[in-house]
Amino acid sequence: MRVGRGTFAMAVVVCGMIGAGMGVSALGHPQSHSKRGDIMFKKVVIDTEFRSEGVAVADVNRDGKMDILAGNIWYEAPNWVPHEIEPVQKFDPAHGYSNCFLCFAADVNGDGWPDEIVIGFPGDKAVWRENPKGAPGPWKEHVIWRSACNESPAFAPLLRRHKPVLVFPFDESQMAWYEPSADPTAEFQCHVISEPKAPGCARFSHGMGVGDVNGDGRPDVICTAGWWEQPKDPRQGPWPFHPFKQMPDCAQIAVYDVNGDGLPDLISSSAHNIGIWWWEQKKGPDGPEFVQHLIDDSFSQSHSLVLADINGDGVMDVVTGKRFWAHGPDGDVQPNAPAVLNWYELRRDHGQVHWIKH
Repeated sequence: MRVGRGTFAMAVVVCGMIGAGMGVSALGHPQSHSKRGDIMFKKVVIDTEFRSEGVAVADVNRDGKMDILAGNIWYEAPNWVPHEIEPVQKFDPAHGYSNCFLCFAADVNGDGWPDEIVIGFPGDKAVWRENPKGAPGPWKEHVIWRSACNESPAFAPLLRRHKPVLVFPFDESQMAWYEPSADPTAEFQCHVISEPKAPGCARFSHGMGVGDVNGDGRPDVICTAGWWEQPKDPRQGPWPFHPFKQMPDCAQIAVYDVNGDGLPDLISSSAHNIGIWWWEQKKGPDGPEFVQHLIDDSFSQSHSLVLADINGDGVMDVVTGKRFWAHGPDGDVQPNAPAVLNWYELRRDHGQVHWIKH
């Protein structure tokens, strides 16, 4: 995680109610916006070293306070005392990456303690690390699956009324989802949903997500070339694939009814270029079609994206930012521009969509 020019650091943010924001319309044109009660955030640096691309939040030691996990380290709240999960390594942000591209937390083995799920370098194995329940020493590592491709694997509620599951392609060939075996320390069960050599399945593919595209109540799996429709039995594959016009390489693809017309839309960013967009769903002769709308084009390398109701108005907002040096100091567009972290407030006005950038 890069915060500011010149120093890599791990940080948390604390929100308050003060300040002003800048607005962006559905077409990407800036709008002035200033009012009292805007939500602002205070940055708190908890580590000045580059540790991990991904982080997770969980009550690791069950003391009632939410802690932060970042690859080989977890930070104990409220003073952010670091504890090793695995031996700490030194990573060079100018010429390489960490060994944790994505990090999730979940009680994998059902013992009541949150464990760490780590997706390492694209194409390498996915693992989970077993919480030692307060005991010292490294966490025991278990292999989930031998290969996790694409740079945006999902940990999402794919199955209705169930806990989140992992979704990612493997062996640069097929998309799949995974659930623990009867023995959670064994390799997970892999449920293949695509044909071989499917789109979005290369080691360094960019962009995928989970959400109900067609409104049938069953979450689907999306990549930049189309979506796999979840059948009544999600364990029976392959799932039907519906191609659409190729989207630019992105990060997480979110599914949400942006304009409130009852049709789920898509939201994406730009991992190594410039642009954040929403894709308006239209009813086509052969199923959903999507029309691209710009949200923001003021910065590059928005290599992660999430939806959250930041202001508590019941409408989901978009959170994303710049992954400084996503390809080092000389790669991509504007690699040395200042890092930013933004949230985009979604406002609907008589069928029109407006985005207020904060």
